[in-house]
Order: sequence, then C-alpha cells, then structure tokens
Amino acid sequence: MASAAQDARPAAQSQPQSPAQDSLPPDTKAPAPQQKGPAITGTAGATAEPAAQPDKSAAYYHYTLAHMYEEMVAIYGRADYANKAMEEYGKAIEADPTSEYLHAALAELYAKTGRIADAVTEAREIVKRDPNNLDARKLLGRIYLRSLGDVNSGTQSQEMLKLAIEQYEQMVRIQPGDIENHLLLGRLYRLDNDLLKAENEFKTAVKLKPDSEEAVINLAYLYNEEGDSKRAADVLASVPESARSAKLYSVLGFTYEQQKDYKHAVQAYKQAVDLDHDNLDAMRGLAQNLLNDGQSDAALEQYRQIAEADPQDAQALLRMAEIQRRKGQYDKALASLNKADAQVQDSVEVPYNRALIYEAQGKFDEAAKILDGMLQKNEKPGGAYTSGEKNNRALFLDRLGNIYKQQQKTQLAVDTFRRMLALGPEPSRSGYQEIIDTYRDAKMWPQAADAAREAVKKMPDDRELKMVLAQQEADSGHADAAVAQVKSLLKGTAEDRAIYIGLAQIDSRLKRYKEAEEAVAEAQKLAAKPEEKQYATFVAGSIYERQKKYEQAEEAFKKVIAEDANNAVALNYLGYMLADRGVRLEEALNYIKKAVEIDPQNGAYLDSLGWAYYKLGNYDLAEENLRKAVARISNDATIHQHLGDLYQKTGRLKLAAAHWERALDEWSKTVAAEVDQADVNQTAKKLEAARVKLAQQVRK
Repeated sequence: MASAAQDARPAAQSQPQSPAQDSLPPDTKAPAPQQKGPAITGTAGATAEPAAQPDKSAAYYHYTLAHMYEEMVAIYGRADYANKAMEEYGKAIEADPTSEYLHAALAELYAKTGRIADAVTEAREIVKRDPNNLDARKLLGRIYLRSLGDVNSGTQSQEMLKLAIEQYEQMVRIQPGDIENHLLLGRLYRLDNDLLKAENEFKTAVKLKPDSEEAVINLAYLYNEEGDSKRAADVLASVPESARSAKLYSVLGFTYEQQKDYKHAVQAYKQAVDLDHDNLDAMRGLAQNLLNDGQSDAALEQYRQIAEADPQDAQALLRMAEIQRRKGQYDKALASLNKADAQVQDSVEVPYNRALIYEAQGKFDEAAKILDGMLQKNEKPGGAYTSGEKNNRALFLDRLGNIYKQQQKTQLAVDTFRRMLALGPEPSRSGYQEIIDTYRDAKMWPQAADAAREAVKKMPDDRELKMVLAQQEADSGHADAAVAQVKSLLKGTAEDRAIYIGLAQIDSRLKRYKEAEEAVAEAQKLAAKPEEKQYATFVAGSIYERQKKYEQAEEAFKKVIAEDANNAVALNYLGYMLADRGVRLEEALNYIKKAVEIDPQNGAYLDSLGWAYYKLGNYDLAEENLRKAVARISNDATIHQHLGDLYQKTGRLKLAAAHWERALDEWSKTVAAEVDQADVNQTAKKLEAARVKLAQQVRK
C-alpha cells in the first residue's frame, strides 16, 4: 500500500524529511508493531498518556502511514484520507511524544485541511516546548498572515497583525541571514505604521543581498510613502542599469512622478515597456506621465494601445476622452466615453466626463442637466453619505455651480454652492470660497463680504477663510484693519507660510509693494515642498510685475516653469506680460499656447492668446480667441477692451465703441485694487474719439 502511494506521488512534490532526523535513529526499520495504542489526534485533540519509553519503531510505522494518507489527500482531495492521516499522526505521537517533527507535521496537516484552530494550538505547544523551533513559527506566521484578510473588524485585524509580527521577529532572531523573513517583517511593520522598524528591516535585507530587487524596491516604496522621493530615487538608481528589470524601472518611474520630474518618469517607464512589452501597468504609467509632461499626442497614442491590448480597460478610454476633450476633439471624446460606458455599470465618471464635454462645447444646459440628474440619483435621505459619496457630491455641485456662474445665473450658482456646506469641513470651506468668488465675479461686493463673514462665523478656526474675509475688508477700504487681522494669524511656525502669502497678496493689491516683497520673502523661507516654493516664487513674480519690474518678474516666472513645465498660471502670466509689452512675441505666444493646451476652457488664457495674436497682426485668430474668451467671461473689462482694439484695427468702429463702452462699465463696478487707471483713461479716450468719428460718419 505504501508502495502504491509512492508511485502515485506527483513528480514535482519533494520528499518529506523523515522523523528519523528528529528522534528516530537513521537505521531504524519500521516493522508493524505487535500492539497499537488507542488513536489520538495530537495535542490539539484528546491526548493519551505518553509511553514511559518512546517506541520509535511504532512511531516511524505510523508516520509512514500518515504520510501516505497525506499524499493521497493531495492527489484525490478526499476528507477521509485526511482523517486517517491525522489518526496515524496521533498514533505516531503517542508512540514518541518527544518528537517535535511529528507534532510539526500534524500541525501542518491541520493547517492544510482547514483546521486552523487545531493547527495554531499544536504549533503553539511546540513553540512553548522549543522557542527556537523554526518550522512551528513559520506555520504560525503563515496562518496569521492568511488570517489578516479574513477577519471582520479592524480590532481583530490589528490583533492578527501583532501576532504575525511576533512570529516573524522570532524567525529573524533564529535565522538572521534569511532575507525573505526580513522583507516580510518589514512589510508587516509598514502595515503597522512602524516605518522606522520597517526601514531597518529593508536596509538589513539590502545589506544581506545588495542585488536583491525586492529589497531595493521595498525600501524605495517606503521612502516614497514617507514623502522622501529623492531618497527613493537614489536607492533605485544604485542598482546598475544592466541589472534593472521592468519592475524596477516602473518603480523608478513612479518615484520620479512623485517628484513631478515627469521627463525622467517618462524615460523610466519607457525602459520598463521596452523590457516588457506586455506590461500594461508600465504602459499606463508611461501614458500618465506623457500627459503630465504635456505630451498629449503621445499620451493619447499610448492610451489607445492600452485600450486595444485590454478592451475592458475603461480607465484608458476615459483618459482618451479627457485628452480628446482638451484638444477640442469633442466627437471623438464622446465616442471614447460611449465605449467606456459599455465596459462599466453605474459609473459616475462617464456621465461626469460627458458633462465636461458639453460644458466645453458651450452646451451649458445639457451639461447642467446631466450633473443635476447625477445628484438626484445619488441623493440620500438625511444626508447619510459615505466619505466617498460626499466627495463625489461636492465635485458635482462645484462643477454645476460653475456652469451656472458661466451662464451668469448668479443666484442659481450660489444656491448650488450652498449645498456643499452640509457635506463636511473641506466641502464647506470650498463651498464658501466659491460663493464669495461668485459674488465677486458678479461684482456684488457687499454680498461677497457678507458671505465671508458668515463663513468665518461658521468655521471660526479656519485661517484660510479668515484671510478671505481680510481680503474682502481690504477691497472694501478697510486696509489697515485687514492687514492687522492677517498678521494676528501668525504663530511663528511653518504654517505661517500661507499667512505670509495672503499678506503679500493683500499688500500688493493695496500697492504697498515694499511690505508685499517682505511678506513673500518670509513665505519663501518657510516653503518646504517643491509646490510651496513654486507658488511663493510665482506670487513674488506677480508683485514684481505690478511694479513694472519686468526683468525680476520674468526671472521668477521662468524659475517656476523650469521646475514645473506645466504650470499653466505661470505660463500664461509670463506670456501675457511679454505680449502686452510687445516683447518677444513668438516666445510669448508659445507660453500662452501651452497654458491653453493645459486648460483650454480658461477664459483668461484665451484672452491672452487672442491678445498675443493681435500683437502679431494675426487678426483672424485674435478675434476667434477673444470671442471665445468673452463667451467664457462676459463681464471681464480687459477682454472687452481687447475686443474693442481689435475691431478698431479691422475697421469695425461701431463694434469697437460698443466693447470699449462695456469695458468702462465693468471697470466702474470693480474694486479699485483690480483696476489699472491708465487702462481706464486710455480706453475712455478711444471711446470718445470713436464716438466723434461715428457721429461725423452719420452727418455725412
């Protein structure tokens, strides 16, 4: 019978180690014992009194039968064979209760057949007798790891995590040179948010095996998680290029992406794809970073290839639709969305993106209808929303409110933004800021100030809203009180960076440029993250530009763009500053074009583009873009001023006069801080001259 079982053994299954290495002599034969004791099921079940002297021959005999039945379980999957194997292990243990090998084998069988509690009990008994028993600790560790995903509560999961950590800590102690145990223990520490211990384990793994890809990648992931992407990149770059795999290049690409170093991220992901052409995750990383780097055509092609390779990938189709929308390819974008819609059910992304396309086409009513329908469909009585549902509703309400704002439906926009106030602190802050901006855009200054006061009253600890209120007070003529209010928010900590930025912007609008420069300099000192440094530099550039310190302003904007090539605000500001002065017009045009490519529906960017074309003498493209701009921001005085100049230049004086008149009207309703009196005076003179000329034409 034993021979038959051996013949049936799968070739890939390795021979188990004999208990002879534990407590049976190597030369012990296994004749059938003359007398068998009662069957037992190990220490996890009912136990029998151990024999006074171990009967190693009987133990070996029953072990052989147990092992035979265990192999038959693996081959045939029958439960009765498992029971017989357990019975024979129990008899073997009864014959030789001192054999740790037999106890460990029974514990493994319990685990294999789903008797986890018995397996744990058996393994714990072994560890209790022999704390250095590696096999028992490995079994316990595996059981606790598997149990992590099976428990139903956070408390139970945390308990299992602690138990798993305990076993792997002991395994590392017993076998310090095993790299796999260090890696697993490091991952467990990460789960437990003990990042310092995790780092030490991963470092030990790297030290044990410097060319271990898993060790290097785990350490890099940890540094990325801690926000130290530079250190992560250094760890990954320490692996020679000849030894780098597609997986390592993908992690390197992700790391560069965290640094916003999109060009190097693209290079790394390209290397990953070159090494593994079927690696769709690497292709997705490449596509995303091509898009991040402003290479929209290349990104679109990459997403197209992903969609062909995996027709079920709805995200690739959604990305394609997004790029096509930004490029103005609205029919193609809708076609991509329709394909994505066929792959997913009840997706909020598909209708949301469809609304964005309609908005971009100027089909505001259709876009609003979709968003309103999504909000009604997902509405819950009493506002019982999950965190994710609240975030989605805030996003939909924000978009819907902005559509109403573009239609100059001020009250509808305000009412929509007010619905965000019930969704939690962050949506409330955003909702109030949108309400204030809506009133400001409509030049309803008292209402904007009232909304700011209401916001601060409701959220008295919110420093951002307090600064918004201070801005309103400054614009209302209470400059000193506003500045004092902002200064009172300073705490002498790193958080003061945002306060100094706000102070610099208020001083700049008040034309207190010396104070503005001093405040932004303090903000630059406190800026730690790249994006914080970039924004502080941008604000400094805007302060220089207001003073007509163009060289310093240009230097600041170029510094921002050098660090973030896709900073649309800096690109537009620099391009417009050059174009408005008639300086290096082709260069100015390129800056603005890139800003428009990043945000094609931005009315301010479209105005800059139209003005650059006007300065270049390309009046057709100037008119096209200025008309798009005024459709987006119909009450912007500067856009009307630009259209007036264009129509005068192209011989349409009546249209020019109408737009100049509208510009003066909008300026008259604007707070002084946002008005350049020189522009007002110049436009007034042009309008007066145009009226005289038009009157002369009528008399003739």
